[in-house]
Amino acid sequence: MLDSIAATLAPIHREGYRFVAIFAAITLVAFWLATPLGWLGVVATLWCAYFFRDPDRVTPLREGLIISPADGRISAIEDVMPPDELDLGDAMQLRISVFMNVFDVHVNRAPAAGRIERIAYVPGKFLNAELDKASEDNERQALTLALNSGTRIGVVQIAGLVARRIVCFVKHGEPLGVGERFGLIRFGSRVDVYLPAGTAPLVAVGQRAIAGETVLADLNSDEPEREARLG
Repeated sequence: MLDSIAATLAPIHREGYRFVAIFAAITLVAFWLATPLGWLGVVATLWCAYFFRDPDRVTPLREGLIISPADGRISAIEDVMPPDELDLGDAMQLRISVFMNVFDVHVNRAPAAGRIERIAYVPGKFLNAELDKASEDNERQALTLALNSGTRIGVVQIAGLVARRIVCFVKHGEPLGVGERFGLIRFGSRVDVYLPAGTAPLVAVGQRAIAGETVLADLNSDEPEREARLG
């Protein structure tokens, strides 16, 4: 119970300060116009603060583990061609997609430790982020990460139906620790992780993932793809 309350009251990320201030200012005006409108503004302001929450996470540190970069639902696990902006070659790769709704934490975390080899922003549409074509058509920001082992993986932040801004906190060439915050998307979106062909996913479609904590795959394990059932 206390853990749930603590998560709800998590600190607000600095990217959210001005939005909370804007919502609060509008709420004051709404109270001046009509009290019921003001109370609606209070609810909206509280939701805004909740949206930008940034809770601490306990991140597994073993070499080879790929950790979820986002809170949300595993919406797809499939073998696909990686997008050109990642510069990962023309061979099929495993893509694991995590869909974030407007109630999920939207601060994104590095899935593994390594060096940022490439950052590419691609303008595009704002389709529903759960659609397959969102990976190709939507506005997105792609990061190619060179792991300490030499393996290269891709992480793509994809804007969604109501998302209008992808924020990146890191720069090309910087080292990035596993679980370290590297970006944020406003408001409702998706993050794709591209892994080498043959990687066995350790999650299932429909499963909830926690950024910085949930293990998506293990590059150093020969464990088969994990099976799951709904029930």
